Amino acid sequence: MEKTDFDIFLWANQMDEVKNEVKVELFLFNKNYTPYKIRFNGALEGQVRQLFLIDMINFVNSGANSGLSVRDYEFGAAEDAIYFTELEKVGRAETLVHLIEHEYKDISFFSEADHEFKRVKGVIAKFSHDGKDFYVAKGLATGQALENKSSWVVKGESFEPFPADAGIKMPSDNQVLMIDGRIVIFQRGKFEKLFQYDFQTVQLAEEKAKEIAEKYKLSLAEGLTLPDLLRDKKPLVAKLEKLEIGEMTQEQVVDYADELQLELMTDTDGSIIIMDDKDLGMFVNLLDENYYVSQVTGKRYEIKSKKLLGEPDGEPPRG
Repeated sequence: MEKTDFDIFLWANQMDEVKNEVKVELFLFNKNYTPYKIRFNGALEGQVRQLFLIDMINFVNSGANSGLSVRDYEFGAAEDAIYFTELEKVGRAETLVHLIEHEYKDISFFSEADHEFKRVKGVIAKFSHDGKDFYVAKGLATGQALENKSSWVVKGESFEPFPADAGIKMPSDNQVLMIDGRIVIFQRGKFEKLFQYDFQTVQLAEEKAKEIAEKYKLSLAEGLTLPDLLRDKKPLVAKLEKLEIGEMTQEQVVDYADELQLELMTDTDGSIIIMDDKDLGMFVNLLDENYYVSQVTGKRYEIKSKKLLGEPDGEPPRG
């Protein structure tokens, strides 16, 4: 999805004229952010357009006349506002769009027998018009879904078996629009929950990545950047937050890894090679001195939690 200049108010005004002409397709995605195609009965098409598109158009058009403002997501919350951020910053959302756009033929259809509806996290409506696509996403409360084996329906004066694999109440609120390389956020909390996006962690990851790049020579696999690798690694970022980056030199990190016989690779110029999440985790754990070799058994350990001890009794402080 290529990023271009985008005016949400102009878009809503123009889309209002063709709202009944755009093609629409639905996808579900699970908690691992794997998308699935799903069909919908033609009798539902009007509801699909209303819930995923027309209500959003009406909200934006109404807001244009009532002081609705547009703000960068990173600048914080405000009343009567919708928010923008870049799609590339939100890895899970970007991945879903990429899979739908570029690996469509490999996406399987959802079936309750194979995939379990209770594992579904959200639904995405893909709209297409005049050669352009955009996506509207909503979170689903599948914990409240009705399942065939334990649900009944009232029909007239009697209970009858639930006539489907599962039943779900589709959210009626506007949540997330993905268009032209951007994400338009109508509800910050639901957006963050839907894509497990923690802006504070992302911001801190970028700061720590900059500090690391200033202190250490790293060689990353093609297409990877340190901020991207750290962005979704909240535990690693939390660990880095407590560290004084640079206390250990590059040579000390490499020697420490060699001493522990860890597979930390280096380039010909001495750069530490980071190929994936595993390499990054090892590098951060080395910086935090989270490895230990027992002087008694010679076994190696990764330390999950550390507590700094005071000086032994009777021994003067070092340094």
